[in-house]
Amino acid sequence: MAVGLTLGGACLLFMRPLCTLLGANGAMMDRCVTYGSIMIAGSVFFMLQNSFQSFCVVAERPKMGLWLSLAAGGTNMALDYLFIAVFRWGVAGAALATVSGYAVGGLIPLIYFLLPNSSPLQLVKTRLYPRMLLKSCTNGSSELMTNISASLVTVLYNRTLMDLAGEQGVAAYTVLMYTNFIFAAVLIGFSMGSAPIFSYQYGAGNTDELKSLYRKCLTSIAAMSLAMTAAALALARPLSFVFVGYDAGLLSLTVAAFRMYSVSFLFWGFNIFASSFFTALGDGPVSAAISFLRTLLFQVVSILLLPRLLGINGVWWARVLAEALALAVSLAFLRANREKYGYA
Repeated sequence: MAVGLTLGGACLLFMRPLCTLLGANGAMMDRCVTYGSIMIAGSVFFMLQNSFQSFCVVAERPKMGLWLSLAAGGTNMALDYLFIAVFRWGVAGAALATVSGYAVGGLIPLIYFLLPNSSPLQLVKTRLYPRMLLKSCTNGSSELMTNISASLVTVLYNRTLMDLAGEQGVAAYTVLMYTNFIFAAVLIGFSMGSAPIFSYQYGAGNTDELKSLYRKCLTSIAAMSLAMTAAALALARPLSFVFVGYDAGLLSLTVAAFRMYSVSFLFWGFNIFASSFFTALGDGPVSAAISFLRTLLFQVVSILLLPRLLGINGVWWARVLAEALALAVSLAFLRANREKYGYA
């Protein structure tokens, strides 16, 4: 919480320059500053919600984590309607609704684990354990890299799209981010949910169980990747229409972008799983290397190169190329470390 408050305070001080860096200008600037300021002010709740999702799994309360996620999402949707449609608060209302959802997902489990409960875990007073803290930070470096990279790459995407297609390009990209995360969340959830099981089996030395779980996970990810790619391609128009159906030109642009970008789902699952898998085995450097290459280096190279060759279509194919390159790296690491960890 202290880290969240410190970083949040720094971002609030520099919110307008940050919005300028992201490509905001004119009438868009004030809205971006308003939305960003409220979101940053509620970032502590967001951090708590994310942390307690893994905490609930370790505490043998995965259903609690599921219901908290549903409650947070339901709160967000209900307040979106109330604040925007009823109170007419605009972007400020949208931001407040989102932060309220984070608060539900972050504060309820905080109270639960602070009080006596029936789970194996409870939050109590402790002292500083530097070595454990350093090990945790090192092992979680891939997740840190993923989030930092996503922010930097978003800046690059926005600025590139502003140059090639203006605000309509940014609007289409925003639709992609919202809708594609629905599909990606399945893969992320699967990888995060299986990680504690891999950690347990590896720590207990259950090699046969580790091998069996590894094979089943790869098979499941392959099936999910194919199914979600097919679903994304089929639902590109109806999902895009929900967001931009009011503008025929923007709808056409978004649908075309959606169909190109969604091909990346063929590779996402394996890359997300590989990074999470090595984190579960305690191999933070390998996990971080996969995340760095996948979410930053390959994407930056792709977004700088492909638009020069393919125009605006190069922006949408950039993620596909980056994920394909990352898949080659992920498979190489999985093959190279199979005897070391005994999972294959």
